[in-house]
Amino acid sequence: MKYKISEGDSGHRQRLRERFLKAGLENLQDYEIIELLLILGTPRRDCKQQARELLLEFGSLKAVLEAEPVELQRIKGVGPSNIFGLKLIRAMAERYLKDRIIDRDFIESSEQVIEFLSHALSIRDRETFLVVYLNGRDQVLGSEEIFSGTLTTSAVYPREVVKKALANKAAAMIFEHNHPSGNLNPSKDDIAITKKLKTALATIDVAVHDHIIIAGNGHYSMADHGLL
Repeated sequence: MKYKISEGDSGHRQRLRERFLKAGLENLQDYEIIELLLILGTPRRDCKQQARELLLEFGSLKAVLEAEPVELQRIKGVGPSNIFGLKLIRAMAERYLKDRIIDRDFIESSEQVIEFLSHALSIRDRETFLVVYLNGRDQVLGSEEIFSGTLTTSAVYPREVVKKALANKAAAMIFEHNHPSGNLNPSKDDIAITKKLKTALATIDVAVHDHIIIAGNGHYSMADHGLL
């Protein structure tokens, strides 16, 4: 099906773009931001109604950006083409936040590391275990997801983590995982696997600086609570 765009629709989209370029997102309502993102994938189609319905259905801009494609497509007129913009912007934000911490001192950029981790893990519906690799000067070398599923002492293999540390020439590591339940407190398994990994990495002189739990809009640092 081909969609015809009236001069009024075209002018509306141009005005949205101009408002953004002039004053940024602060000058746009949430549904207008969603509309702009939908337009990226379908530039010749009016997406105002779909944007309003997405916001009504999911309740917030954040929820729309975090929704799975199959959920988004429950809204009439939303399909793979205009979902492109919604998924692209989140992936770009994650890449930007990750690139921003590379080669930075962890202590000085710890807030940025937490920001990246929160963004990367907040939408996962299963527990996901990530590591951040640091060099001898505590600069961030990179990060990697190494496990997804229910976190138990038998699910994360210390031998594999040791191999990852050696392959990435890490002098120290930070562990992170999410709690989709929203509970920030570490479980017995969380504490047990942290101690097990710390012991294994000590055999190759790799330090463990922290194990951070991401849940909801908050985070929990095992180092800050004396659990390392």
